[in-house]
Amino acid sequence: MKPKLIRVTTVPITMNIVLKGQLSFMNQYFEVIGITGYDHKHFNEVIEREGIKMHALEMKRAISPIADLKSLWRLYRILKKEKPHIVHSITPKAGLLTMIAAYFAGVSIRMHTFTGLVFPSKTGIYKSILITMDRLLCFYATHVYPEGEGVKSDLVSYRITKKPLRIIANGNINGVDTTCFSPDYIRDKKRFREQFREKMGIDKTDFIYCFIGRITKEKGIKELKASFLRLLEQDKKNHIKLLLVGSYKKENGKVNKVIERLIKNVPGILSVGRHDDIRPYLQISDVFVLPSHREGFPNVILQAGAMGLPCIVSDINGSNEIVIHNETGLIIPVKDEQKLYDAMKMLLENEALRNQMCCKARSRIVSRYEQSMVWNELLSEYQKVSDFTLYSPE
Repeated sequence: MKPKLIRVTTVPITMNIVLKGQLSFMNQYFEVIGITGYDHKHFNEVIEREGIKMHALEMKRAISPIADLKSLWRLYRILKKEKPHIVHSITPKAGLLTMIAAYFAGVSIRMHTFTGLVFPSKTGIYKSILITMDRLLCFYATHVYPEGEGVKSDLVSYRITKKPLRIIANGNINGVDTTCFSPDYIRDKKRFREQFREKMGIDKTDFIYCFIGRITKEKGIKELKASFLRLLEQDKKNHIKLLLVGSYKKENGKVNKVIERLIKNVPGILSVGRHDDIRPYLQISDVFVLPSHREGFPNVILQAGAMGLPCIVSDINGSNEIVIHNETGLIIPVKDEQKLYDAMKMLLENEALRNQMCCKARSRIVSRYEQSMVWNELLSEYQKVSDFTLYSPE
């Protein structure tokens, strides 16, 4: 009989997109059960693709004492009924509620992965509350895993926990399928590039900067727009474009009208909305840009690198661990519009440097973040912290 492993996330899109494939892999060795909020699309896609049992449990992302207590009680009851050997959470609210509920439900192995920390970018009483919540999470957890070195450093410097902190593999919680994310995922790359660009109204000779993510201030979108407009003013032939792949929605679901107005109808900026398959947009682009103010360990940089794109990123946790400055991309100071402009201009004008970075970007991702390697490292960690023999699939 397989031991039970329960994975918990606050919302189902995290389980469906961020942990894609990992749950079915682990289901060979465990009876994997998922607990997350419900929506028709992502919740059911996890069941169908990963082949695991799921429990729907609403958890508010924002601090909501009454709703949080209800979620905590429901989570406790599920864990008491399922009696898992291991419970493993990611995302802040899921982590806090899961570690407390699992402790009182008698789950002996309680693991949480910090994919990013919110409090370093906050101030005042709100920052103090967030620090207290993370300390409480770690108190009830038996094992704590930062997703990368930057997150680990913050956990230590803010004295969030004295427990050992171990990074799985080289960081990132799911790795990258480098066969799927490959410049060769389409056989005739040149033809596809030309046809897809034509479909979008982009000339085959245009130079494309690509941004993928939520279109918000904290992703550095204001600095990106300003830097791009400076480049556009110097572009006499009008041959540069900024491709934005993502939604204008904030985490609370409201559309950020200020940002939307900032971008709308700007010449040279193409906003195409959110897409589950981002590979076509990476395939037609020349440089990937993510001048974010805060990240955990961004998958999109791994994916862009695996597609052979040089990346311009901010000097923040996660991003500065993936990109090697002047080798696989360029690292710039946070919120520095001038440095962002300089970096974008350099890669626009220096084709030799750009081509050199393309080759090194993919090889670095393949060697350090290949998905199968990350999954096997996590499987080894489960076995290491457990006192039972894992089920061996036929």
